[in-house]
Amino acid sequence: MTTQTLDAPAAAPAAAPAPRRARPPQRDGRVGGQPGFVLHSYPHKETSLIVDLFTREHGRVALVAKGAKRPHSQLRGVLQTFQPLSTGWTGKSELRILTGAEWVGGMLPLERTALLCGFYLNELLVKLLARDDPHPALFDHYVATLNQLAHNEPPPIVLRKFELALLKETGVAADLTRCTSTRQPVEAGAVYVVDPERGARLERAADAWPRVSGKTLLDMEREDYADPLTQSQSKLLMRFLLAHHLGGAPLNTRQILIDLMQL
Repeated sequence: MTTQTLDAPAAAPAAAPAPRRARPPQRDGRVGGQPGFVLHSYPHKETSLIVDLFTREHGRVALVAKGAKRPHSQLRGVLQTFQPLSTGWTGKSELRILTGAEWVGGMLPLERTALLCGFYLNELLVKLLARDDPHPALFDHYVATLNQLAHNEPPPIVLRKFELALLKETGVAADLTRCTSTRQPVEAGAVYVVDPERGARLERAADAWPRVSGKTLLDMEREDYADPLTQSQSKLLMRFLLAHHLGGAPLNTRQILIDLMQL
């Protein structure tokens, strides 16, 4: 099996590995058996790493992996991106201590474009998820998305689904099927803009925001991207919404994807 470094529908996708039940935290803040994925890591002192971990029941947590940079450390080969892990840690501060990490398996590795898409997902999570804010449904969606990418499903469609799920799970995306200006359901034949703070409304002549058809909004809610117009309009819309909620912070991996594939 090919492993990825830290620095960095034909067939149905494989089923996501069943998450292990996390043991309840003890009084010392000890957690064990927690399903998680490494999002990002960076050096800490001479032999350790700080690992940004996305977990199912605890959200995004920052952990010190002591000695993980040592050549013979068991953690060195385990703390890889896009590999399902069973993890444990201790501590109550924002920066906790990793006590264990075990590779669970059951997922294909990401390669080529799919690998770059995976790093894009991780960058979104690092920049948009607050620490210690659990999102179990989003975690499950992340696992499913990695599986879809590994099974060569179309990256633009896979990414659009995840982007919208991320904004919805973090509470910043409104229901795209309801027009905020008329209080009525979105009509497929009408043209709308999406206010990043309020939701969809009918277009106005002075609008500089991306214009999208009502059908595109309805398709996005149904996760139906068969229509080429839905694909192109949703790409522009999600780029606009993400830029707003990121406060203008650049997404490095997305720019690479745009250059390579116009995703």
